[in-house]
Amino acid sequence: MATNERILVIKHGALGDWVLATGPFAAIRRHHAGAHTTLLTAPAFADWGVRCGWFDEVWTDDRPGWNRPLAWIRLRRRLAAGGFTRVYDLQTSQRTGLYYRLLPKPGRPEWSGIAAGCSHPHDNPRRDSMHVTAARAEQLRIAGIREVPPPDLGWLDGDVGGLAPADAFALIIPGGSAHRTVKRWPAERFADVAKAVAERGTIPVLIGTAAEGSVLELIARSVPKAVNLCGRTGSDQVAALARRARFAVGNDTGPVHMAAVVGCPTIALFGEASDPELSAPQGRSVRVLRSVPLDELPVDAVLQAIREPPWSS
Repeated sequence: MATNERILVIKHGALGDWVLATGPFAAIRRHHAGAHTTLLTAPAFADWGVRCGWFDEVWTDDRPGWNRPLAWIRLRRRLAAGGFTRVYDLQTSQRTGLYYRLLPKPGRPEWSGIAAGCSHPHDNPRRDSMHVTAARAEQLRIAGIREVPPPDLGWLDGDVGGLAPADAFALIIPGGSAHRTVKRWPAERFADVAKAVAERGTIPVLIGTAAEGSVLELIARSVPKAVNLCGRTGSDQVAALARRARFAVGNDTGPVHMAAVVGCPTIALFGEASDPELSAPQGRSVRVLRSVPLDELPVDAVLQAIREPPWSS
């Protein structure tokens, strides 16, 4: 049944965090059934916003700097013209808090987030020490949404013909953020893991972007049985491969979050740059290994995790 509600959901990124926000997206859509729901997101996630099915409209936000006053004026006008009755700020950043202040004070919509003076503030002083999924669930409870499902990428799939080996395979995901290389376990250690996996009869499938080509090539040279898919897997293919893989091993990076959510048994490697208590991947079978610093995580610890159920089954 149609309503007069107009809902705005704000979520920019990054990839792993966007994946973890899919549960709240579904909860908001269900709670406001019949409302017109708009997503404000980064351009990189506009296609996902359309395909996931939880939004009637998707707006992109290039997050202008203060040296672009005309862009801020346009953003203010667009937000005001949207006629929104409620806003769910799932980015909860300083920037998105400013978006609340951009709206004309008379007639401001209800607002769930951390903006000072908003109608439904997530004012728990411990919110930044909670796992992001727990923090968002609490934020939505304050706004009247009591049930939030787990993250869901059931709508994301792709053709992996010519990519997926016919025999049993595992995903090796050695890349990560280009500007946070401290989140990457050394490539040589991934090569040792891939070699051991291959010796046990499982084909290591290496995935990553072209920017991670040197890392993937190093592993591929060390493990002739490995399949190097460098630059050949978009998000659709990553999800499809993860659904078919025996397990996945990788750094704290977006594709690892995707693998976990689609149900692939996942081993995620964390170091000093991120805290799994706040951002560990979510899924049916997730194991987190953490070492500070990350490069001191021994190969044997990862191999032991692979040998234990459910990865050994």
